[in-house]
Order: sequence, then structure tokens, then C-alpha cells
Amino acid sequence: MATQWNLDQSHSEITFKVRHMMISNVKGSFTNFTAEMQAEDDTFKNAKINATIQTDSISTNSADRDAHLKGEEFFNVEANPQITFETDSLNNEITGHLTMNGFTKPIQLDVDFGGINVDPWGQTKAGFSFEGKIKRSEFGLNWNAALETGGVMVSDDVKIAGELQFVKA
Repeated sequence: MATQWNLDQSHSEITFKVRHMMISNVKGSFTNFTAEMQAEDDTFKNAKINATIQTDSISTNSADRDAHLKGEEFFNVEANPQITFETDSLNNEITGHLTMNGFTKPIQLDVDFGGINVDPWGQTKAGFSFEGKIKRSEFGLNWNAALETGGVMVSDDVKIAGELQFVKA
């Protein structure tokens, strides 16, 4: 029988980084997301995770850029209010299907299991870190601008990472 684990959002984060103008990286995050996990045991081998990110919670520390990212040229949050991820397997890596902007693609992420501990209030928690890379063009996020000196405004590769802490139900 599988054990239910729920996301502790106050101790979790999902971030991304993208190359801007071919000279530096711009970081951002999503501030509103949920996840749940079912695991057969405390090794979490082959655990199943379902996660949902609210696209309108994107934050890059720039109101103008965030508005552009929420618009039709990128996430089009009115038509695509959520990004979802469902695992196929969890071992030393996570494989699963990411759905974003109306496109579903298989992805693979490196994962590091931080361990299990009990907090001062008696809650059993498990921690995970993940990182990987996706191509935004595979999800229909194609907006770009050519630069006068060559290259493009925004790279196709997007690095994604996260820190997730789950609470045993």
C-alpha cells in the first residue's frame, strides 16, 4: 500500500534560468505550485509524483518582463493557466511527462534525495533537489529577437531546478 506525501510549499521552490542576449543569465521562479507523491516505502524507488504549477505565478523580479512572459508570446496564462508534471519513475533521476503551453513532452531530471527527518512538531518530512534542462521551443515558446551582433535575445535552453520538501500524510 502506497504512502501519501504532500508538498510543504513553504519549504519548497521551483526556479529556472535562461541565457539573455547571449551574455548573462536571467533567473526566475514560480511561486504557486502543488505536488503530491505516492511511495511504497521510504526509499522512494519508483514513487509517483504529480505536480501542478500556476503559470501566472511566474516571477523574474521585473514586472514588465513578467507581464511579457504571461502574455501570448510566451505562456499565454489565460489559455494555459497550468504547467503539469507526472513522473514515470523516480530513482537517481526523475523521468516523466511535462505539459506546458499545450504541449506534452517526456523529460528527465537529475534528483538528489536529501533524506527523511521528523520536525519539532512530529511531522515526518522528506527532501529532494532536482535539476535539468528543457528546450522551450519544444513547448511552443518560440518568441525571440535577433541581435545586431549575432545570436538571439533568449536562448532555447532553459535550466530548471527545485527544492521540494514533502510531509508524510
